[in-house]
Amino acid sequence: MFSFLLNRVREIVKEPSETDGKLLAICKLLVANVPHYDWVGFYLVDQSGKRDLVLGPFVGEPTEHVRIPFGKGICGQAAERGATITIQDVSKETNYLSCSPKVRSEMVVPIFKNEEIVGELDIDSHTLSPFTEEDRKFLENICEIMLELF
Repeated sequence: MFSFLLNRVREIVKEPSETDGKLLAICKLLVANVPHYDWVGFYLVDQSGKRDLVLGPFVGEPTEHVRIPFGKGICGQAAERGATITIQDVSKETNYLSCSPKVRSEMVVPIFKNEEIVGELDIDSHTLSPFTEEDRKFLENICEIMLELF
């Protein structure tokens, strides 16, 4: 299934539409096809020079976390470290920003361009411990494919 979805992401990236529309299409694709992806969204690095992430297109319940400083929450930690972070049980995290009481697990994958972080792909799950190494590789591949959007 992941190889089919990767091919579909490649097609979306090449479509002649605006970047936000492509990001939203990728969110919809992932939520519709991966049962344990309950909230999928992009956070983009603030272009004004602040070390903040700004909520971009997403699919799922609305969140109050529309701006996240580097280092705060799982998204901010992934941005600060420049590494994928997988949390199988968010209730055990002290630096977790809760978007919904339904969220049990989260995976955040940074998107790099020219060795600089430009955004992140954030996946929330209502399932405890759903993420595998295959999920990590799949999401990191998506972020590599998306580089031409940034």
